[in-house]
Amino acid sequence: MQGEVFNQSTWVVLKAADLYYKQNKSQKEISEILQVSTSTVSRLLKRAAKENIVSFVIQEPYAECLELKKKLQAKYGLKGVVVAPPINNPEDEEAVKQSVALEGARYIQRIITPEDILGIAWGGTMYHLIQYLNPCRRTEASFITLHGSLACFDFELDVRTLVSRIAMAFGGKHHSLISEGLMASKEAIQMLMQEENIQRVFSLFNKITISVSGIGSFYPEATSPLAQRQYLKPHEFEELQKQGVYGDLMLRFFNKDGEECDSSLKDRTLAISLENYRHIPCKVVAASGVHKAHTIKAALKGKLIDVLIVDYHLAQAIYN
Repeated sequence: MQGEVFNQSTWVVLKAADLYYKQNKSQKEISEILQVSTSTVSRLLKRAAKENIVSFVIQEPYAECLELKKKLQAKYGLKGVVVAPPINNPEDEEAVKQSVALEGARYIQRIITPEDILGIAWGGTMYHLIQYLNPCRRTEASFITLHGSLACFDFELDVRTLVSRIAMAFGGKHHSLISEGLMASKEAIQMLMQEENIQRVFSLFNKITISVSGIGSFYPEATSPLAQRQYLKPHEFEELQKQGVYGDLMLRFFNKDGEECDSSLKDRTLAISLENYRHIPCKVVAASGVHKAHTIKAALKGKLIDVLIVDYHLAQAIYN
């Protein structure tokens, strides 16, 4: 092995950096080439960075994603922000949604613990998020639906299907509201609330530690699936518009201030109340598409989001 004086040579530092960063040699291979120990190679590489022989640059637009994360977190007082980097074809809305769902899956996997009770809502983003979960990451956490079912939507997007699959992915237990999410009358909801299963699930709402959901937009255009697929009757949609609806979250409709719209739907919906929802310690919302910027700003104003996971272009629109 060479002496310490040799190891202090700038030329040796340069050679080690070239072998490691440009020729993709391992530290063990470099130690054999330079006749030094692997620990010495590690020190040489650290010195290369310290003396600016090498520098590390995060290229655009990836660096901008990190900046947007910091700016959004500071501006809105969020607990966390994840900005999915732009994809090659940003016009492909489904691909953009999937990129956000992937980041959402990785985020949930990082934070979930066996003690958690995670509430989940319905939707396409949630469907993709669950598809991206790594089945090797097991936990004994519990999972719960945040609202009742939507019979007119695809089975694979229904909240009961999703909660079953996320519980299976993590190896945990799940609890579901076994009923339609929107009932015909307030009296029908009151009758449901007398059922043991419904009471049991509602009692768990106060214990939820993490929630994860998408968000539907009603402003400036009604792009929410609840509007696009005519889940809402014409008079219900008109009533919400008169109430100044901006978006929907877990079948709850809110205005520009993030407060629940005082429509007839409010008392006919089988879902966690916004009051209960706001008390969840970690409210994760994943969304894609610049058309949702106004809706998300409204939700942020109403303190309906703690962790925001969005695509690059939506992040820009929310910040500006």
